[in-house]
Amino acid sequence: MKVQKISTQALIALKEALSAVYWRKKELRQFIELTMENPYIVSTIDWQENTKYESVSQLIDRMAAHQELYQTDLLRLLQETSNITDFSHLKYWDPKGDITKRAKDSVSKLRNLTKGYFDTIQDLNKAAEKREENFEKIKKTVSFAEKLNELKSRFLEIAISSNAQQRGYKLEKLLNELFQLFDLLPKAAFKIVGEQIDGSFTFDNDDYLLEAKWQTSLVNAGDLYKFGGKISGKLKNTLGLFISLDGFSSECTDTGSNIVKSMILMDGQDLMMVLDGRIRLNEMLFIKRRHASDTGEIYYRISGI
Repeated sequence: MKVQKISTQALIALKEALSAVYWRKKELRQFIELTMENPYIVSTIDWQENTKYESVSQLIDRMAAHQELYQTDLLRLLQETSNITDFSHLKYWDPKGDITKRAKDSVSKLRNLTKGYFDTIQDLNKAAEKREENFEKIKKTVSFAEKLNELKSRFLEIAISSNAQQRGYKLEKLLNELFQLFDLLPKAAFKIVGEQIDGSFTFDNDDYLLEAKWQTSLVNAGDLYKFGGKISGKLKNTLGLFISLDGFSSECTDTGSNIVKSMILMDGQDLMMVLDGRIRLNEMLFIKRRHASDTGEIYYRISGI
């Protein structure tokens, strides 16, 4: 973010105010170092031999000569020095009040000269916050894409595996991680029961039972009837998601039984669309549920994405 250079008058007023607000050089240096983000340059000044004004003047001049590096710290010094309202630390050295008056006057003058720069400081802070926010978003996006790509690679291995036991174990792990990635946290981890994976999750305030099969043949209507019986045994309005890697037989889509009306179906191609990043899992569930609600069709193939 490009900002205007600090004026010569403001820099002179800053030198005078800094020299006046602290009596001892040690306290002045400490104030400056604590105010700056990059205080290394403070150590390049000879604070022992120089007077306060000489030390401050050298410091400000060096910073002003490279405002592309030190503008933020100069603005911070302007702001923090202008914000000083308590001068009680000068009382010990100032029985007559002259030192305190000089400090108050110099800070007041600085405050009047630098009002416009405080908006710049706020803009810089907002810009820094925005950069940090964007960086975090990028990190999350990259991390999400990397994780999704990793799950895709594992899914392709599952698809070609001939070992049924390993296929089931790997699919169980993949589904758990996939649902967690899309914040569809299972009520408990999906588990292998016999030749299928059972579980439950919540989506859009609805409770779902999940059943997944990795058999190399098409799922038939009998499997859906059994799953429908499980759903009907739960609380009213419980829904179901049945996943079959190799798809469903025609009788699954042709059946008109009411026992299957509370479920939606996903196959391996649906999962691949999610893992390809063509559609989010929660969006797919929403579309399939909406279509089933509108048409009564529980096996809706999403295409054209």
